[in-house]
Amino acid sequence: MTDSEDREQQAAVTRRLLYYLNSPIAPYCRLRGVLPAPGAVRIAVRAGDDENARDFLYEIPNDTVTPYYIPGLLRTVLTGPQIYSSSDLGEVRGMTLIRLRPQEITPDPEPEQGRALTVVHALCDPGDDENPFLLGFLILGGGLLRLYVQRPDRPGVIGADIRLNNTRTALIASLPSLLEEEQYQRPASDDPHCDLLVDLTDW
Repeated sequence: MTDSEDREQQAAVTRRLLYYLNSPIAPYCRLRGVLPAPGAVRIAVRAGDDENARDFLYEIPNDTVTPYYIPGLLRTVLTGPQIYSSSDLGEVRGMTLIRLRPQEITPDPEPEQGRALTVVHALCDPGDDENPFLLGFLILGGGLLRLYVQRPDRPGVIGADIRLNNTRTALIASLPSLLEEEQYQRPASDDPHCDLLVDLTDW
C-alpha cells in the first residue's frame, strides 16, 4: 500500500471503531484508542474491569483485512485462547503489543446491532446525495431492519425492510431506484411511522 492508501485505511478503521467507545468490543474488553503505525493500524484495548485490568495493543497490517472485518477479528482474539510467538510480542507505551496475523484468524460474525450500524452509517453519509434521506430505523429482529426514508422528489415517509445479511454495499447503492419501483410498495397499514412499505427482504 502507498502512504496515501495507508492513511485512508487508518481513517476508515478509526471511523469503523468509533461505536465501540460506548460499548464493549468483547465481554470485559473496552476500546481505548486507534493508533497509526507504519503499514498497520494499532488498536488499544483494556481487558478487565477491575484493578487487575491490562492494556493491549493489537497491530493489524493494513493490507490484510478491510475495516469492516476488524471488530470481528478483535472479538475472536479477545474471546478465545490465542498462541503468539515471541516475535509477535512487544511493549509500547506500557501496553503489551501483539502483532496479529489476520490470515490465520477467522473473524467472529458481526452481531445484528453491528450490521444495522453499518447500514445506518452508510445511509447517513452526508457526502452522498444520491441516497434517500434517512429519517429513522428499527431493528425488527430475525435479521431484519426497517429503514424510514424520505425521497427528495416525493412527500411522505417510506419504510424499507431489508435483511441485514444482504450485501449491504450493493443494496444501499440500489436503494433509491428500488424505492421508485411500485412492485415493491404497499400501504403501511400496520406501521403509523410511514406512509408506504417497501419489502426488499428478497432482494
